Amino acid sequence: MSGAVAAAAEAFARPRPGLHGLDATTTLEDFALVTFAVDPVLLRAILPAGLEPETRRLDDGGQRGFVSAVSFRDVDFRFAIAPQIRASFFQTNYRAYVLGPDGRRAVFFFGTTLDSPLVVLPRLLWGMPWTGGRTRIDASWAGDGHCVAYRHRSARGWGAADVELVGTGESGGRLDGFADADDAAEVITHPLDGYFQKPNGRLGRYAVWHHRLRPELGHARRARYAVFERLGLVSPDATPHSVLLQRSIDFDVLLPPRSV
Repeated sequence: MSGAVAAAAEAFARPRPGLHGLDATTTLEDFALVTFAVDPVLLRAILPAGLEPETRRLDDGGQRGFVSAVSFRDVDFRFAIAPQIRASFFQTNYRAYVLGPDGRRAVFFFGTTLDSPLVVLPRLLWGMPWTGGRTRIDASWAGDGHCVAYRHRSARGWGAADVELVGTGESGGRLDGFADADDAAEVITHPLDGYFQKPNGRLGRYAVWHHRLRPELGHARRARYAVFERLGLVSPDATPHSVLLQRSIDFDVLLPPRSV
């Protein structure tokens, strides 16, 4: 078994942890993962110390890193300690694919927009870079899970976005720069460990758990994200490396984060 295949098998086989206390569970509906291939030198320059970009050589020969915007609607988000209290809201995570201080694959969160007053909780409790942002996601799905249309808009502020996507009817398989479907899935759709930078400059870390995604390959008619443009990673007219769409997926979030 090759190293890449073994790593993918380990990631997909991680058992679901028992949830307790502030651990949370939610269903992510209207899930869209829009990824851009970016200059790894520029990406490395803006990552905190201890994190390195995960890079791949694309089919055109260029060595690139990757960043993604992941948008969805949280449905019935609840903490294990109080499962009867539930909330639903729109959320977008802005992340880069990295190798952590321990050398393991992970993602680094530039930040998150949340269309809910609850945004103050992770920011005040744990120093997570979460920002309020008025967001609307309108998605249409066929009975077989095909995405007929996907529209994501956040008009202003840190996480402004103007996105129009559509499914192609093809299953997400091997993506440009990756050995096969398992390799692409492990890096792009199945990172279970995440880092963020606290206001004091230290890294925080937390984990999630979910089954392997089975997304549909999509196409972007428009994909503008102010976060990536402001960082100088993505130009306004950039074409995404890949678009992956899935009607729903259940997620667990293991909280609270811990300092690295």
